[in-house]
Amino acid sequence: MTLGEPPAPPAAFRRALETLRPAGVRPEIELEDIPAPQRLAPYSGAVGASVYRDDDELAVGRLILLFDPDGQRGWEGQFRLVAYVRADVEPEMTTDPLLGPVAWSWLTEALDAHGARYAAVGGTVTRAVSEGFGSKADDPVTTEIELRASWSPLDEDMSPHAAAWCDLMCLAAGIPPLPPDVATLHPRPARRDDPKVP
Repeated sequence: MTLGEPPAPPAAFRRALETLRPAGVRPEIELEDIPAPQRLAPYSGAVGASVYRDDDELAVGRLILLFDPDGQRGWEGQFRLVAYVRADVEPEMTTDPLLGPVAWSWLTEALDAHGARYAAVGGTVTRAVSEGFGSKADDPVTTEIELRASWSPLDEDMSPHAAAWCDLMCLAAGIPPLPPDVATLHPRPARRDDPKVP
């Protein structure tokens, strides 16, 4: 290390960060590395995602990994995951009193289904209706659901947590999760010598 260089991140954080992108992501999901907030913990990393059907973006989200060697109040450990998911929903869903509890169960059931070990989970489910007025009066009414949650992973392997987050985004987008014994297939990239379809 030379003078002025920040110290290397701890090995535990580096190992955890390497597992933040789940393996075998469904073809409807596009993942990308995004900047992580810098003030929430000494070390952080983040991944963003969008869920598509054809060319329509149905849901967006981000998953942030926080690491503090000293822990923080309410974390129950050195790691904390913060998840955000936003998806368009049918207008009648925003008036359903069960929407919040059902959306929250999508998260906890996905974590349990992937065998993610966690503690101190908490969060909110928000439903929003947006109407345009004035110069935006012709804009269509939009209805959305937002889920914000955080929990403390009990292992350094973040892949089950990230896989659960991907399932949560698909459920919010109206796409059911794959059964546990079904593998995700990705289309093979076209090769130059493939025959062209007229």
